[in-house]
Amino acid sequence: MKTKIFCDIADLKLIKFFNKKKIVDGFTTNPTLMRKAGAKNYKLYSQQILKIATKKKISLEVFGDNYKDIHKQALKINSWGKNVYVKIPVVNSKGLFMGKVIKELCKKNIKMNITAVYTSQQVSKILKVINKKTKIIISLFIGRASDAGKDPIPEIIKSIKLSKKFKNVEILWASVREPYNYIQAKQLGCHIITIPPSIIEKIENFGKSYDKLTIETVKTFLNDSKKSNFKIDY
Repeated sequence: MKTKIFCDIADLKLIKFFNKKKIVDGFTTNPTLMRKAGAKNYKLYSQQILKIATKKKISLEVFGDNYKDIHKQALKINSWGKNVYVKIPVVNSKGLFMGKVIKELCKKNIKMNITAVYTSQQVSKILKVINKKTKIIISLFIGRASDAGKDPIPEIIKSIKLSKKFKNVEILWASVREPYNYIQAKQLGCHIITIPPSIIEKIENFGKSYDKLTIETVKTFLNDSKKSNFKIDY
């Protein structure tokens, strides 16, 4: 099974660049990435992204914190494009499971990316409230779990196993920390992995031998020592 690569980004110039790459199947964003990219108007900025990437899946996130606001924002975001997946947090800022709104949006056949997921238990709760028709992505934050000293691999393995009964559900490896995560995601059978631009470029250069890597590393150290005019008297 192919593991699709989504570029995790909000910068418009970089989206234009990576939209042209065959290796990139879609894009994911969030309010933090939008802010860093200088977005002032969420709707207008999102629509600019959608004008660039017209044929690839785009995940755009709500920022409401209760059922009413999330539901209204999800309906509005969904209306911006046929390739939109509305990102819904698995819980709100108070830790309340967003099952009610997920279930209601499923009934309206709104494609969703359920985000900020960390455990297979959370995945199980999501699967209990969705139907088997609406397209759903479930994003497990593997990198952030690792940053906290957790071993996220058992959780994603369980999550993939749980989702096999749902042909409409895709498990996504989120918060990538290194290029090798792409290999791991493929080996585990993840449907999607979100990757920042710098790591996508490294993945494109996969295939170097250990001998070549060794020589390149030695050359780097040697060139830097020359540039610094380092000397040792002997």
